[in-house]
Amino acid sequence: MEPPDYTFDRDRLTALSRFAILDTPPERGFDDIVELATLICETPVALVSLVLEDRQWFKARIGFDACQTDLNSSVCAHALIEPDLLVVPDLTCDARTRNNPLVTGDPLIRFYAGAPLRTADGHVLGSLCVIDTRIRPGGLTDAQANALRNLARQVVAQLELRLAVAQRDALLAEQKDAEIRRNGLLEIGDRLRDATTVGEVTRAAAKVVGETLQVARAAFGRFDESGEGVEIEPDWTADGVVSAAGRHRLADYGDNLLAGVLKGQPLVITDVTTDSATAGHIEALLALDVRSLVNVPVIEHGRTVAMLIVHASEPRVWSPEVLAYLGNIADRIETAVARLRAEAQQRLLNDELSHRMKNTMALVQAVASQTLKNVPDKAPVKAFSDRLLALSMAHDVLLQQDWRAAPVRSIVETAICIFDDVGRFDVSGGSVPLGSRSALSLALLLHELTTNAVKYGALANDSGRVQIAWTIEDADGEAELRLRWRESGGPAVAPPSRQGFGSRLLKMGLAGTGGAQLHYHPAGVEAEFRVSLAELQT
Repeated sequence: MEPPDYTFDRDRLTALSRFAILDTPPERGFDDIVELATLICETPVALVSLVLEDRQWFKARIGFDACQTDLNSSVCAHALIEPDLLVVPDLTCDARTRNNPLVTGDPLIRFYAGAPLRTADGHVLGSLCVIDTRIRPGGLTDAQANALRNLARQVVAQLELRLAVAQRDALLAEQKDAEIRRNGLLEIGDRLRDATTVGEVTRAAAKVVGETLQVARAAFGRFDESGEGVEIEPDWTADGVVSAAGRHRLADYGDNLLAGVLKGQPLVITDVTTDSATAGHIEALLALDVRSLVNVPVIEHGRTVAMLIVHASEPRVWSPEVLAYLGNIADRIETAVARLRAEAQQRLLNDELSHRMKNTMALVQAVASQTLKNVPDKAPVKAFSDRLLALSMAHDVLLQQDWRAAPVRSIVETAICIFDDVGRFDVSGGSVPLGSRSALSLALLLHELTTNAVKYGALANDSGRVQIAWTIEDADGEAELRLRWRESGGPAVAPPSRQGFGSRLLKMGLAGTGGAQLHYHPAGVEAEFRVSLAELQT
């Protein structure tokens, strides 16, 4: 007899497919159940049978050689529509089974009892059955029937547990992939911040994508001002080595494929051999080991300026999470390129500002020289000019830092470079940034100290030395910069007889609020400046 119509029910077959168990290897949990079934029901054969639309497949079996049969040989198909056990004492006498090949031929089965494998939502996937080669007019005892029902429920429980474990593992894998992509976004943020050219940006992006999407590789195509494509950057494998494909040409990807990207539209292709956008370019793409790809445009001011190309060597369905991740990468690339362009523009402005400031300083010097040309004592005029020069050099340091914090070491090295023999300076200290006001103050202080050392102190002979050292120290819970100037080996010094502008400038300290100590020892001048770090960096 033909199997019942319910055998081919779409919802039932979908429910069975959801468990993803068909044609899987044996598992101990199911094998234990069929062994118990044979012991309890006293039969030589027991099967966990799952019924498909064209066959029945046995997840577990004992006493039966074949792992599956066709539907014509299936008794379990008839158990699908039973509300309870299907028990056939003599298979040769039942209209549904008397012509079954397993009844009329080997192994000449005669007795069958099957408990439906019913899921919580009412779908019957198959049965847990016991089979005998002899007729059993009494069928099963009540105890055996109840045990078979209980074991069938255990089969379903095993299926549900197996599905839950698979879903858990898939979720953990998804979480791991998401974590990898999140770390990739953090990493590319760091790499792009460190990039100083557009080329470095593109290579960093391609490398991060290749590492975080392990089955994919990434390339990067840039466009010139006309919107025409230029060569694509090399693609990268997961270990960061340029692939054998080398440089790609945009022409290899096809005009249709690029047209949408130039308009700012992402393009996703599961299989290049079946997609109309890559028609005519299949051979070139396959030669590049490209079977599936995503193109994500990088948009700046409404125009596509570049594209991120991610491709795999096998057909691939790109998940929404991966597409969102690539969109984030493209956004970061756009931000990095915009930053580089802004920095380039800032450098131009800074250069112009520096040029104008130097012209202003030169004008001030010229006016001062002209105004003071009749002053008999030229020393104050020269001191004024030298101080202007010190300020000008400090401004150069600040301009190199885009008017952000200038390092102490840069200011120190700039200030002492006016002395020919800088090898007589011992400079030590960590990396401490100074705000623009403090940087200018430090430049003036060091200029005064160096000028005095050349005239009267350690640099007035051939053997003296100057030590400049700075540290960050704790002062009542507040970070404080401590900078020391110490001369040695020069002629004996004495305190100045009068307090001029230079002396008053030194006493004002690094922030203009004091914190300076000056000692005129016979062995050499010693100066110490203390100021809170927070005050210095404003």
